[in-house]
Amino acid sequence: MFFSGDPTTRKRVDLGGRSSKERDRQKLLEQTRLERNRRLYLRRQNHAAIKIQVGFIEFEFEFEFNIHCYIAALHVYVMLFAFAQGAMIVLVGKKAMEIEHSKVREQFFATYGRHIQNVNRQCFGPQSAFFRQLFFFFNARNVSDISVLVETCRLMKHFVQESGDVVGLFAGIDYSSKRALVDFRVKKFAFACIQAVHQNRKELKDQLFVTPEESNTPPTLLLEAVVLLIDSRLPWTCKVVSYLLERNVFTLLRELIVTGKESMEIHSSYGRISSLERVLTLIIPHIGQKPCICPNIDPRWSFFSQILTIPFLWHLFPYIKEVFATGRTSQHYIHQMALCVQNHANVLPHEVSMELPGYACLLGNILETAGVALSQPDCSFEMGVDLAAITTFLLKALPPIKSSRESSMVSDDDMTAGDEVMELVINRDLEKQITSAIDSRFLLQLTNVLFSGIHLLRGPHDEGPGDKEVAAVGAACAFLHVAFNTLPLEHIMTVLAYRTELVQLLWHYMKRCHEIRKWPFLPYLSGDAPGWLLPLAVFCPVYKHMLTIVDNEEFYEQEKPLSLKDIRHLIVILREALWHLLWLNPTSHPNVGKSVSSPPANKMLPAEAIQHRVSTVASEATIDGTRANEILKQAPFLVPFTSRAKIFQLASVRQRHGSHGVFTRSRFRIRRDHILEDAYSQMSTMSEEDLRGAIRVTFVNELGVEEAGIDGGGIFKDFMENITRAAFDVQYGLFKETSDHLLYPNPGSGMIHEQHLQFFHFLGILLAKAMFEGILVDIPFATFFLSKLKRKYELHTIALAYCNEHYEADISELELYFVILNNEYGEQTEEELLPGGKNIRVTNENVITFIHLVSNHRLNFQIRQQSSHFLRGFQQLIQKDWINMFNEHELQLLISGSLDSLDFDDLRQNTNYVGGYHSEHYVIEMFWEVLKSFSLENQKKFLKAAGSASEEALDRLPTSATCMNLLKLPPYRSKEQMSTKLLYAINAEAGFDLS
Repeated sequence: MFFSGDPTTRKRVDLGGRSSKERDRQKLLEQTRLERNRRLYLRRQNHAAIKIQVGFIEFEFEFEFNIHCYIAALHVYVMLFAFAQGAMIVLVGKKAMEIEHSKVREQFFATYGRHIQNVNRQCFGPQSAFFRQLFFFFNARNVSDISVLVETCRLMKHFVQESGDVVGLFAGIDYSSKRALVDFRVKKFAFACIQAVHQNRKELKDQLFVTPEESNTPPTLLLEAVVLLIDSRLPWTCKVVSYLLERNVFTLLRELIVTGKESMEIHSSYGRISSLERVLTLIIPHIGQKPCICPNIDPRWSFFSQILTIPFLWHLFPYIKEVFATGRTSQHYIHQMALCVQNHANVLPHEVSMELPGYACLLGNILETAGVALSQPDCSFEMGVDLAAITTFLLKALPPIKSSRESSMVSDDDMTAGDEVMELVINRDLEKQITSAIDSRFLLQLTNVLFSGIHLLRGPHDEGPGDKEVAAVGAACAFLHVAFNTLPLEHIMTVLAYRTELVQLLWHYMKRCHEIRKWPFLPYLSGDAPGWLLPLAVFCPVYKHMLTIVDNEEFYEQEKPLSLKDIRHLIVILREALWHLLWLNPTSHPNVGKSVSSPPANKMLPAEAIQHRVSTVASEATIDGTRANEILKQAPFLVPFTSRAKIFQLASVRQRHGSHGVFTRSRFRIRRDHILEDAYSQMSTMSEEDLRGAIRVTFVNELGVEEAGIDGGGIFKDFMENITRAAFDVQYGLFKETSDHLLYPNPGSGMIHEQHLQFFHFLGILLAKAMFEGILVDIPFATFFLSKLKRKYELHTIALAYCNEHYEADISELELYFVILNNEYGEQTEEELLPGGKNIRVTNENVITFIHLVSNHRLNFQIRQQSSHFLRGFQQLIQKDWINMFNEHELQLLISGSLDSLDFDDLRQNTNYVGGYHSEHYVIEMFWEVLKSFSLENQKKFLKAAGSASEEALDRLPTSATCMNLLKLPPYRSKEQMSTKLLYAINAEAGFDLS
């Protein structure tokens, strides 16, 4: 009550003349009467609702022969239901419904018997109330109801076996007039059987995969009844299957399979088909394509999401595998999956386990049947595109899978701090299912389906790739790019390189796109990604793999796999692509400087513009964080070798001036006849800062007397030449040489030197010091060893790699096995290249793997410790980033200089003259003419004599103060005399006593 403002209290007056107590009594009586009437009304309406439902069920069974009557009955039911709701009544109370079910159940038992012993053939007919009553009270959790349903299935099986007529059993002599009623009963019957097995699956788990030949167990009878009812020859099949699909039958069947899976493995019967497999086999072809009229269902409850995600499905149901892979079935479901991928729809059920994720199981099951599906005569191009899209999507979710060979390529000695090994969470058997399925047959068939009809020859007016070719390239490249990053590479690369035309097809595509300056957009990339990115990402590794086995004759004379002209074109494309990625649009490098705006992907820069821009940024290359520095790290070959060599020298100078060694010099006292031991003992104790500083050397001759001369750099050069000659001599035992006299670590060095690994560390420092100071040393290294300075593991230099190309007979006749024999200094050992390798014969199919394993053993595994210690010493002075600017051939040039010719014009321009000589003096003119006439070997000896060693000074021979890089040249009067004296001097050897 609200306050009215009047403080007084007024007494209420009843104008009717009655007291308030009498009025309250009358009101209470009226309320009681109304409440009693309301409860009575509710009871009547509740009873009426039950009657409505029972009556409708009777109505629909009795008069459903006419479809119009059925629809009318449905309208009546809806109207009555709406009325009940409008009266605020619950349609059927649980308790009341149970009571009614019990009444009908008892009536049913009274009529047909508790074990339906009173049931005959007529009870299955349209006039009987048998099914009407059974389906009203049936409860899949009720034991007696289950028993009745099982016996009903047994009787149906018996009656059908007697007459051979399923339709007549349910419809009598005229199915067409009873179609609606019969169809309704059959689909209710089929679903009740599946529901009964599903509701009791845990109790029946040991019987779920039993075959009908083995037993007449309840689940077998129930599922065989479904098989009988959905036979494809029956007129109601699609209606029944549609009814089951609408009730998520694949979800129910999935739960049956997962529950009974372990028991099935125990009770498996080879060559026989379980009742559960028979049901699935009959349902999965219903894909809505003529003559099937089944509607499409939600992908979340479809066969591919609910059944294909079960681990190792085809091991459980081998017959379904055949049904799924052939005909239109797989194409339908794969297209359905592809649509989900395009729409980014997550339709997969919960995982069976962490090691068996649904997406990985789906991938394994699809791939296992893909080979058969792709080989079908009616396999379409669209099927290939869809399959590639699905496998690409699913593969991206997998963690990388490495083969045992790839894992052995990098040993513990090669791992640096911060390296981590990722543990795979995918079940090993599932990994094997996936990797085994992507075999040579699958890859060959997929490329054939995608590229069938796409020709390599161009017409006179080629306007570039058509839509089909663009789709094929996009699908194939997206799949292969993900596969390269996820799966072991050895068998994938070999098949793509030698059994398909992928390289030629991709090159044909890229070449035309580059020529017309138009790269079509590929839908597998983000919107701003250039169109050449994906084809190049696949083409390059496959082409590189081909080059590891192609020999010189094939490459240069036969011009395989590409012509030399095409290779030059390819280099242009690669340079432009890298320039675009690293300079114009360096989005992958967040630390680089500000970049210019990126042009459209189809407007590539010409090669001339690239070369010009490269030269303008080389000066920035030594500054971390600049785009020029990033180019040197990512694509150094865009910068000419001479420019990179100068950048390397500049970096070394900066490091020297950044070290305190520029102020303090280390001094070595070296005995000439113990040069290696003395250098090792003195250099091994130096810090990295001291190693970067200057080192001055004093030699001690055989008599123990210090040689004359002040080390202005020349004596140190002489020291470096002598020590490297001694340390890398094969006679010392640390290095061996190939047939081409190229050096690599001796695998048996530990048998000669106890401290061999410390020596390799020291030699790494020694070589780095020579390169750091710009001193050339005559040490020809094997290419595969130089690769280790770049932390690469090459396999292509083994001559055995060519045997597959040139040995045309059956390789197994050679009696080779996956073992390798090592023979070091008379001690022979045998090692297996694979577990159990001594029992694995080399055949034409596995010879490439054998070649790779042998190569890996010889080039990497045997010398892994020696190479690792050498590299650690080397990197004390020279950073990995600076070495990575050069390839192996260029590294050898940095170490030893050019072996082809010497640039004496450059030497002449950088020579200073004293003592009355000048550049136009007749003696100097004569000197350069004589020097140019020398052989290459004598020219090298002259440079050594003038810059790194002293020569005899007798009989007025030319002498050199090598400590100052100074040549003392007497004024000879003729070329003949000068030539004779120079040759005599540079071929004599002496210490610094006579300088």
